[in-house]
Amino acid sequence: MWFKNLLLYRLTKPTQWDADELEQQLDPFVFKPAGSQEISKLGFVKPLGKVGDSLVHSAQGNLLLAIEKEEKMLPAAVIREELEQKVNLIEDEQGRKVTKKEKDSIKDEIIHTLLPRAFSRKSRTRALILAPLQLVLVEATSHTKAEELLSLLRKAIGSLPIAPVSMTRLPEESMTEWVTRGHVGEGFTLLDEATLKSPLEDGGSVTVKQMALNSDEVTAHIEQGLEVTKIALEYRDTLSLVLGADLSVKRLKFSEEIRDQNSEFDKEELAARLDADFALMCGELTGFLPDLFAALGGVEQEKV
Repeated sequence: MWFKNLLLYRLTKPTQWDADELEQQLDPFVFKPAGSQEISKLGFVKPLGKVGDSLVHSAQGNLLLAIEKEEKMLPAAVIREELEQKVNLIEDEQGRKVTKKEKDSIKDEIIHTLLPRAFSRKSRTRALILAPLQLVLVEATSHTKAEELLSLLRKAIGSLPIAPVSMTRLPEESMTEWVTRGHVGEGFTLLDEATLKSPLEDGGSVTVKQMALNSDEVTAHIEQGLEVTKIALEYRDTLSLVLGADLSVKRLKFSEEIRDQNSEFDKEELAARLDADFALMCGELTGFLPDLFAALGGVEQEKV
């Protein structure tokens, strides 16, 4: 249940969410396994897995969604080898060069032949809609992966006025200032890991781990013009994370004290435990994100 990575998006227009209505909108786009001639398939699945009973899980106005993607694994080397053999055979038999258009056609035939025998790889991506904050949090490490979910959601509901969260000042400026002054903001603590990078195109970078960020070495790098582009933080002893200059949140970890608050549930009560954990996670993130945005200088509200 607990998200480990976050990509942050904000709704650029006030949006009201109704779980039942959204459930109906997602239903036509439910995941179905890829057919023998389909190279990939994408669709919504129950975010609570086998213990869930809906495509939209809600708690206190917050919504949890998930998609599943199936991809057929066709090694490029195998396709390339098959293509080379067929091209060589044609050229030897007919005494001519095979055109690019013919090669593309032959490649398509090879792929269709191999698809029914290809192995499948499945992956899931979850999204949390924090409706009170008008935020959408996607558990992914790349915006390309997140966009798969957002695009399908947009297709299901008709429109999705959304944009990546951006700040009124560059995040690397704020993060460098945190290290320089040794203070982030209310509730935050600097940990012992950061990446510093030169703003110059051909400039270098350095990563420090298990080192106090107020050390002479880190200070020297900043004085030489390097900026902090990634930094490890702790928030109110409840969670820790690594924040990037692109506002990506990685290695998000909730404290054992938080995770154990619902330990009274038995194994047979898995659905209830997941529901309680979801509500707890939403509560923590609802407190954490506004404080993070404030420490970074505030959210840029310009509509896109």
